[in-house]
Amino acid sequence: MKALTPSGTPSHRIPLLQGVFPFSRAQLPGDVVAGITLAALGIPEVMGYTKIAGTPAVTGLYTILLPLVAFAFFGASKHLVVAADSATAAILAGMLVSVAALGSSQYVGLTGTVALAVAAMLVLARIFRLGFLADFLSRSALIGFLTGVGIQVAAGELAGLIGLAKQGHGPILQVVSVFQRLGSASYATAGLSAAVLVIIVGCKRLSPRAPGALIAVIGAIAASAFLGFAQHGIGVIGEVPGGMPSLTFPTVRLAELNQVLATAASCFIVIIAQSAATARAYANRYNERGDDNLDIIGLAVANAAAAFTGTFVVNGSPTKTEMVDDAGGRSQIAHLTTAVIVLLVLLFMTKPLSYLPTAVLSAIVFMIGLKLVDTKGMAELFRVQRDEFVVALITACVVVFVDVMHGIIAAVLLSIIDNTRHSYRLRTRVLTRSETGHWVPHAVAPGLFAAPGIIVYRFEADLFYANAGRFMDEILKLVEQSQPSPRWIVVDASQISNVDYTAGKTLLQLHDELTRRGVGIASVAMPEGVSSELERYRQLGKLTDARPIYPTVDAAIDALRDASAPVATSAPAANT
Repeated sequence: MKALTPSGTPSHRIPLLQGVFPFSRAQLPGDVVAGITLAALGIPEVMGYTKIAGTPAVTGLYTILLPLVAFAFFGASKHLVVAADSATAAILAGMLVSVAALGSSQYVGLTGTVALAVAAMLVLARIFRLGFLADFLSRSALIGFLTGVGIQVAAGELAGLIGLAKQGHGPILQVVSVFQRLGSASYATAGLSAAVLVIIVGCKRLSPRAPGALIAVIGAIAASAFLGFAQHGIGVIGEVPGGMPSLTFPTVRLAELNQVLATAASCFIVIIAQSAATARAYANRYNERGDDNLDIIGLAVANAAAAFTGTFVVNGSPTKTEMVDDAGGRSQIAHLTTAVIVLLVLLFMTKPLSYLPTAVLSAIVFMIGLKLVDTKGMAELFRVQRDEFVVALITACVVVFVDVMHGIIAAVLLSIIDNTRHSYRLRTRVLTRSETGHWVPHAVAPGLFAAPGIIVYRFEADLFYANAGRFMDEILKLVEQSQPSPRWIVVDASQISNVDYTAGKTLLQLHDELTRRGVGIASVAMPEGVSSELERYRQLGKLTDARPIYPTVDAAIDALRDASAPVATSAPAANT
């Protein structure tokens, strides 16, 4: 991610409230309404995420308090909402469960430690400008990863929907466990879950802006308090601590350090990729100038705030960002409004929350999981880019059948492999001149001459270790299979922006092979391209007979049309 430093801002200072200023009085009512909407929709959602993360329900509220304020102060994006997120919550539960029991005080402490480690990684990413790492998680891999997380999340809540404890490791075993225990299901809990799902889906269809989850939560709390759900076998979340979160400093034991760092690294990759993609999308939508590096600082401070207030990792949330945008919010004032409402809830309304049935949260999380399963994105990939569909499918399967950590590793590795494969299986062309004088590209085949005795070969990608062999093989085949044999090979390198060491040595070897055959080689490269790199390798090989690097194919043809080719040698030239 490239930094875009706002004009007039000294580089040694961290500007504050970039997402708030310039302030617009006309926009203020829209931002306040959007903030209220985010609170209405987001409070039940973040409490639901705690079921995924395995932390107390109140920690979900903490994620949209100080972390939200911290990003509003230190981030650059006017639109990005930083709070609890299903993907990072699933990573926490999937990786930390190996060192501590879900929901235990040790586990909750570790989630704070992970948040602090993520904050440190984000600071290092800003210092060393490592934001480009996000680009190694392709959109197709991210679709597959989130789809796998969605399946995992939804499957994990099936037991809670019918009043059973979650059993089994992984979605498959959890689903099987539910079917094996159907006889022990609570019909009252199942009925309540069904009612919540109907309300959420019904509101979404009848009025997309209606806070279906909030309506279900308020209705369930009222019914629970009036009818005494807890006395009728329907589980409730119980006492919710009120007031501001206590400030704590996360600690970690040496035996847990490796798992904490691995978990933080997995969260870091998702945070960088997802937050950057979301912030860029909304900046582009409103023709605004973004600053990815300043957003990284905002995310770091937000995660530090999460760590010190006893909650878990926060992330740039695409769903919450869309909630605010859809409600008319255009600045971080909307998010600050949400934080004020959450503070009021913590100070005065935690008692009613204690009556909230756990099945309601299971239903909300179940719907979140289904929403993460991107069937539309998967179908689109299958239709337009079959190879990237395979990447997405494999990533999803790794998340579902192995775990989230290996899903992250698979997503990154498959993205890199897919990119490398595209660079390896690149397009190469042979150019000929049409009757009108224009250059016409053809698939590489012998006998296609740009001028008598001259073949022009275009390589349309960077030249590096993985494709240098193909580069050399194709040129040698053109020379050996063309009749009559060419005198000159012109390499059109105008599409090449980088030549690595392996490729440079291959160029020197190719020069020797062509010289042995009595064929000369010349290059076409733009001054702003790889001209200087090609010149360095020619000096390395001490090629005193090398032709100049030409600015255009036409210039090369004009210079070589009557030029004599090198004299063929009977043995390979000395290794350079």
